[in-house]
Formats: sequence, C-alpha cells, structure tokens
Amino acid sequence: MSDPFQFPYEYSKPGDIIIGGIAAQFDCLVEISNFEEHPETKVVEELMAMLKNYQHVLSLIFAVKQINENPDILPNISLGFHIYDSYNNAKMSYHNSLKLLSSQKKAIPNYNCKKQTNLIAVIGGLDAKVSFHMATILGIYKIPQIACCVFAPVTNIKIQLPFFYRMIPSETNQYTGLIQLLLFFQWKWIGIISPDDDQGEKFVQALLPMLSQYAICAAIIERTLTLSGVLENFESFEPVLEMAASLAKSNVKVYILNAEPQAISCLKWLVYIYGSLQKSIQLTRGKVWLMTAQWDFSSETFHRDFDIHFFHGALSLASHSKEVLGFTEFLRSLQPTQSKEDGFIRIFWEQVFNCLFSNSHEDNNNNNNSCTGKENLENLPGTLFEITMTSQSYSIYNAVYAIAHALHKMFLYPTCRLDPSDLLHWQLHHFLKTIAFNHSSEDTISFDENGELVAGFDVINWVTFPNKSLLRVKVGWLDPQALSGSQLTLNRETITWHSSFNQILPVALCNEKCHPGYRRKKKEGQLFCCYDCVPCPDGKMSDQKDMDNCFQCPEEQFPNENKNQCIAKRLHFLSFLNPLGTTLAFLALFFVVLTILILGVFIKNQNTPIVKANNRDLTYCLLISLLLCFLCSLLFIGKPQIVTCYLRQVTFGIIFTVAVSCILAKTITVVLAFMATKPGSRIRKWVGRRLTILILFGCSFIQASICAVWLCTAPPFPEFNMYSLPGEIIVQCNEGSLGMFYYVLGYLGFLAIVSFTVAFLARKLPDTFNEAKFITFSMLVFCSVWLSFIPSYQGTNGEHMVAVEIFSILASGAGLLSCIFFPKCYIIILKPELNIKEQLIKRNI
Repeated sequence: MSDPFQFPYEYSKPGDIIIGGIAAQFDCLVEISNFEEHPETKVVEELMAMLKNYQHVLSLIFAVKQINENPDILPNISLGFHIYDSYNNAKMSYHNSLKLLSSQKKAIPNYNCKKQTNLIAVIGGLDAKVSFHMATILGIYKIPQIACCVFAPVTNIKIQLPFFYRMIPSETNQYTGLIQLLLFFQWKWIGIISPDDDQGEKFVQALLPMLSQYAICAAIIERTLTLSGVLENFESFEPVLEMAASLAKSNVKVYILNAEPQAISCLKWLVYIYGSLQKSIQLTRGKVWLMTAQWDFSSETFHRDFDIHFFHGALSLASHSKEVLGFTEFLRSLQPTQSKEDGFIRIFWEQVFNCLFSNSHEDNNNNNNSCTGKENLENLPGTLFEITMTSQSYSIYNAVYAIAHALHKMFLYPTCRLDPSDLLHWQLHHFLKTIAFNHSSEDTISFDENGELVAGFDVINWVTFPNKSLLRVKVGWLDPQALSGSQLTLNRETITWHSSFNQILPVALCNEKCHPGYRRKKKEGQLFCCYDCVPCPDGKMSDQKDMDNCFQCPEEQFPNENKNQCIAKRLHFLSFLNPLGTTLAFLALFFVVLTILILGVFIKNQNTPIVKANNRDLTYCLLISLLLCFLCSLLFIGKPQIVTCYLRQVTFGIIFTVAVSCILAKTITVVLAFMATKPGSRIRKWVGRRLTILILFGCSFIQASICAVWLCTAPPFPEFNMYSLPGEIIVQCNEGSLGMFYYVLGYLGFLAIVSFTVAFLARKLPDTFNEAKFITFSMLVFCSVWLSFIPSYQGTNGEHMVAVEIFSILASGAGLLSCIFFPKCYIIILKPELNIKEQLIKRNI
C-alpha cells in the first residue's frame, strides 16, 4: 500500500456532533523522504501489532451507542464518531489528525472548501508520542483532546497543551505506586527496563531519585531497542543477546518495566531469539515483572506462538476500572459481514482467527482457512482478545461519557442555548475541565487542575495458563488521596507468583538481610544496597533485621549473648545466700563465738594472776571491742540500704579505734608500770585507771569526731553502678567523701603504728608484767592486713570489693585475738599450774 489515503482502517458514523478518535491498531514502517523527488508517503511494511487494541475502538462505539439510547443525556441530539488509526507513526498521526478536521478524504490544513464535520473533541493517544503528535495539531484549533497515555507528553501540560486531558491519573501517582509496591514486598535490589528514547529517559530520571529516597537500588538499567532496531538487528542478534545476558543476572529478580509497546515488543523478541538458542530457561527463571499502567497482555500477529508463561505472576498497575454492563453482549453480537462501515473489523477478524474472507485482498497462498464471520470471540486466548473490558478500553469508554456530560451541561447552561450545528469545539473546554459525574459503573469521573483524571490505580496480578488464556486478578489498589502510609492496600494471599518461586515471596536484595545482633557495613565500591553484616560490639545490640547501627540498652538492661535483645541486669551485691557471703558470715560468727568463749574464760578466771597481770578492765574492753568488730562485718553483707551505708564504715572505724586504743593503753601502762618501779621515779603518779581512761576515750573521741564530720558533710549512700560489670547492676555504698573514709583509715593506721612502736620498744621488759611481745606480733599482723587492704580495695568492685574489706576486718581482728589472748588461754586452760603467783615470780627470776 503506497498511498496512505487509501488505507481502509477507519470507522465513521454520522451524527449531530462528531467525536473523533485516533486508534492504535497497526504498526507500519514508512519510507523516509530523501527530498530528491516529489514527497510521497510510502509504506514499506505493515504489521498487525496489537490485535487487542481493537477493543478500544469497540468501547468508543459502545459508549456512543449507549449515550444515543439514553434519553437523559443529550436528548434529541445524536452523537457520531470518526475513527482513524495512528499506525504508531509520527507522520501518520499528524496526517490522520488533520483528516479529522476535514470533511474531505484529503488533509488540507487551514482550507475549508465545504462545511467541515461538526467535530467537538478527539479521543486518542495511548502513548505519549502519539498523544503529543495529535495535540500539536489539535491544539492549534483549540479542539479538546482526551488521551489515555500513562505518561504525560510534556512536563507542563496545562501551559504547553491547554486543551489536553488525560483519562488516567497523574504519573506522579504511578511512580508512588511502584515505590509502594517495592516497599510492601521489601524489594531493594531491582532492575529497570525502559525504551531507548526521550520518554524512557524521562521515566528513569523521575524514578531514580524516588528509589534512592527509599533506599532502593537500581542494579540494572536496560534500554530496549525500537521495533525498527529489532528488525535491523534480526540477523546479528548481538544487541539482543547483550541485553539478554544482562537480564540473566541471577541476583536481580525484580524488574520495573516501562510497558510501552516498544519495550514489550523488544522484550518478546529478546525471549524469542534467546529461546531459539535454547537459553530461555536461564533468562526467564525467577523474574518478577512490575509493569506500568499501559501494560496490556497482548501478542502480535507475527508472534502468536510466544510463550506467555514468561509473564506469569507479573504485577502491574492499571487505571481503575469496573465491569461495564452490556459490553460483553455487544462483543458477542459483532459480525464482520454486517459492519460494512467498520474498516478495522475484517482485517482484525482475519488475523485473530488466522483465516481469510472470500473477497480478501490479502495473499492467501499460505492460508487455506476461510472466515465465516460466525467465529466466536470468546474462544480466543486472552493474549489476542479479551471478552471483558480492559482498563484502557474503560478509560476510552469514560472519555466518551466525559464529552457527553460536558456537552449536556453546556446545552443546559442559560447563556449557551446553541444549535448543534453552530457549536464550536473550543466552547466545550470550560465545561469539560469542571465536569464531575457518575455513570452506570458508579465511578465518579472528574479532572484535576492539570486535566488528569482524579482516581487511583488497581494492582493487577497476571495469571497465565498453558492454553494461552490468562486471568487478571485484582489484588489491591492505590488511593493517592489517602493518608501517607495507607495509600496502598494489597492482599498478599491472593497473589500468584511465577512457578519458579513455589508461591514463596520473591526476595530482591543484593545480599541476605543482617540478622538481629548484627549491623550493616557498606561494601566499598558498590551500591548502598550491598553491605556486609558485622556483629554488634560489646555492650550494644540490634533487635531488628538490617540495622545500620547497634545501640545501647537502657541503663537497667544489657544485651544478651546473641546481642539481639535487652534483658534486665542482675542486681549484684554480696548476699548472705552467695557462697562467698555465706563463708564470710560463717567466719564472722565463728570469731564472735570464739571471742565470747575467751571472754568467758577470762571472766571465770578473773582473779588469777595472768588475768590480773595486765589491766583486767582493758582486757575486757579489748575483747568486747573485738567482739563488736567481728559483728560489724555483718553490716557489709546483704543489699545496701541507707541505714547500713551510714553504719558500715563509721561503726568499723570507731570500734577498731577503741580496740587499738585499748592495746595502746595496755602497752603504755606496761611501760609506765616498769618505769614506775625504779626508785625515785615520778612516773608512779601516772600509773592507774585515769591514764587508761584518758588514752581510751581520748583516742576514740578523735575518731568519733572525724566520723561525725563525715556524716554531716558527705555521708555514704546506696547507689547503682550500671557500667562496671557487664550484665549486672552493682548495688553498692558510695562513701560520699572518699577523703573522709581515708582519714578514718589513716587515723586508725596512725594509732596502730604508735601501738606497734611502743610495744616493740617494750618487748624485752620482764614477762611477769609484760605482754608487749604479743602485742608487737598482733600489731604487725594488723598493720600488714590494712596496708594490703588499700590497693586490693581500689582494684576491685562489686561484691569482691566488699569481701576484701570484710576479710581485712576479720583477719586483723583474728590477728589481735590470736596473738594476744591465745597464749594466755593456753596457760589458763591447759597449764593451770603455771597460773599462780609463785610460778610467775619463779619464771621472772
């Protein structure tokens, strides 16, 4: 066919008002003019591209038929239509758009030799390119155009194309829907397939920032060849094979496909060619296709044997649609022999049923099947034709109703009482942009400020079967007007995935998610979706998958062994039930009982010489103070309370000061007593009870004063140490003022050193009156214990720190008790014959 004016592919019906239509039924390759001869359009190849698109023509016709039969819309006014094909070609789209404006069969711009047809609006443009081609012509004449293209042909529609409308939601909503689907299934490692043209580039550039915003990585971005590019490379296969090798990457399982017909055709050719090389399994296994809203599962005439299982389980957005009553019956009533005005139906019928009519102009050498015209459309596989209205057909159906309601509103307007023959197309514009109505399917139709449909998207799951039939399953919807976070509603249980996934949710990640207890660490030189999983450091945890950082538990909790949960810390203190606490308590009570026994022995034998020899009252006072020393160690065992924290160190300091003061008094008494025996000594008047009382109370008063200042300025108090021991809270007594604590120890040490020095100097005095030798040993033990206590105390914490102090108390007390009193008890109990005055005097001699 060399003359485009002779193309039979048009359909018209007269009426008072005409609605134009530009269909997308055929593909054709047009010879490019070389300007060396008279310009002439020559078609070098014609292809039946989209058999299913014939339903778009039928939906327009069905809508016009319904409106003409409805007395409530445009009464006494009939609608007509005139439909041409765009051939998916720029030249033919411009040409046929001009033909709509002419009453002749020739397109003569700006020339009106006869009254033109009463064209009011044009419906057409399934893709952005054709829509723009049409709008370029129609916009000059201010003719409203309602397109069904998913992506806008220009950026600022209302500024650049003021008479352009889209019977589809804003593409921004579609981008949002794609992102919402990815987030819903937690797909973060995806590929993008888009046409290799300006519209494809716009799609990619708009989608990539949104993917990055939600931490989704585009691992592969592939550009599909045009149809002509596929045919040009049909022999070499090289570009197709390169793209197939890229798509076969095993770690990319989810692809967003800009479902322009060009991209779909290229993808089918890719599978067809790759499959011929017996590699189709490698390419198609484990892929999830996420389609844009212009996707309609179809098969070209030249490729009717294509394996549709390739797209089994695919998900796509679709402009919201509902079942239209009567449409299926309308399709069943079609008969190509009775629709003589329809220039589409015969060629559609021949190609969809693979037959020829008797008067067909097609070459019948390779086809012996004859068309009867009574073939059943319901027997066709879904890839060729569907008996129910598709979402694109539903949009065209609504576009016709939008024009009709706008006309009806305009005719009812008081100042617009016009005759249909006098109606100008630009007058419809005001009413069309403010239209809002409900039709039989109960959907509200209206346009926003950009002339785009105010509606949402359906989420469709495509299920295919071996007999080439298919099933559209609506599994959810996207409501752009809903609050953020609740825009997408999806029923995961109703989704059918590709058979390679065995109905398990596909995983689209660069690597496995990091489990709780680990954090993500970026891999150098790779996209941010690729990372290593490293364990949380000590003291931190992560309780969710794919955490960027580990975090500290609350103060009263700590990470468990797997570092994936915070558990309550155990209270840590020296308990009576603790084996160490039990042992120390037992030792303290043992020494208490032992001290009581020794005290009892001394009281029972209080009149014996060995008891009376070294100040009996000081001996009793020393034993009682040692008894209290052993008892005060019990204050350090158990959970610290306010009272016990107040009493611990103060009681220990004062009682030990009393004990050491008794020893100092005993030692000084021994020395003074020996010196007083020398003739003419003046020291005799110092020997007696007054001196011992002065030493005892004087030394004790100083320590008591230090403790009083301590309690009044910075007293000890119980505190919780959260950090010293992992997993435990140390319940301890804070000394309040550590300096005052060391003042107490320092004063006690000073008394001990003085006592040791005096006892050491008096160790060689006569044994009858002298226990300085025993006191020297006892004070040596005492000083050794407390000198080792200080570094040990500072180097430990928790229960061990308390245990060190208890042990020091018990060890120093036991040292005093054993060194001073055990020798005397030995004589009193085991050697009573030595405990007489004569024996003592004899020993002295």
